Amino acid sequence: MSPQECYVGIDVSKRSLDIAVRPGDEHWTVANDEDGIDELVTRLKSIGPRLVVLEATGGIELAATGRLAGAGLLVAVVNPRQVRDFARAIGKLAKTDRLDAQVIARFAEVVQPTPRPLRDAEAQALSALLSRRRQLVGMLTQEKNRLHAAQPSVQRDIRGHIVYMEKRLARLDDDLGSTLRKSPMWRERDDLLRGVPGVGQVLSVTLLAEVPELGKLNRKQIAALVGVAPLNRDSGLLRGRRTVWGGRARVRATLYMATLTATRYNPVIRVFYERLCASGKAKKLALTACMRKLLTILNSMFRHHAAWQPDYALNA
Repeated sequence: MSPQECYVGIDVSKRSLDIAVRPGDEHWTVANDEDGIDELVTRLKSIGPRLVVLEATGGIELAATGRLAGAGLLVAVVNPRQVRDFARAIGKLAKTDRLDAQVIARFAEVVQPTPRPLRDAEAQALSALLSRRRQLVGMLTQEKNRLHAAQPSVQRDIRGHIVYMEKRLARLDDDLGSTLRKSPMWRERDDLLRGVPGVGQVLSVTLLAEVPELGKLNRKQIAALVGVAPLNRDSGLLRGRRTVWGGRARVRATLYMATLTATRYNPVIRVFYERLCASGKAKKLALTACMRKLLTILNSMFRHHAAWQPDYALNA
């Protein structure tokens, strides 16, 4: 089977990798460990697929993805929801590891998602720290919510736990900062991002770790990737509102918080936001447009290696 017609889908679980090849019905399973991944890489190199597709599974797929990409194979990691929507569209409602691998392979063959650049070891380490930070922030919020309704007998214990987690969060922020500063490349990129009013450490780290495509895509592509591009909701005579959905939810949530700050302190975003509100746009819609504009500015800065300049940003 030639590389021009061969597509591979891999269903990833903690213990195993189920592999399917399209066209045809070739299928096999290997363990999701060093030996199993070695076997997978050797076999796929002999097949020479045009594209290998895996679902994002919270990091379980990283080891296999890294080895496959390192072996020179084109790899795309896709949103699981895309694959499930595709499965429903073609009438594949049953779900087993083998069937999932076959659906992913067919998705690769039909949709042919664009391979994305692999995050290097530094980016993966940064992403792990960022994920841990999100977990701590979530637990801290839960404990603060519990404190309001807690009985006096347990309030002292909850307060102690809150103080402990706040210290851990501060230490983790220090680790994030030091990780960025160890690498000249990361330091340069971080300085570039944080030179923009409204962009703080959390958004900078999030973009560096979670959006390796920043600066490599055009403005429409980067907006769609993050999930801030307006999408049509039209059918027949119905003309619905344009809505944003999909994309990388964690990045979008962080971008939202940064944009709230930017509407106050970033002169370009503030004027843009005020103009939209003055024209009658709902504040939520105006804020979403500002998120898209801020992301577009950052993407353009990365592409042209240009520092923040308000006049330049107006035309980004």
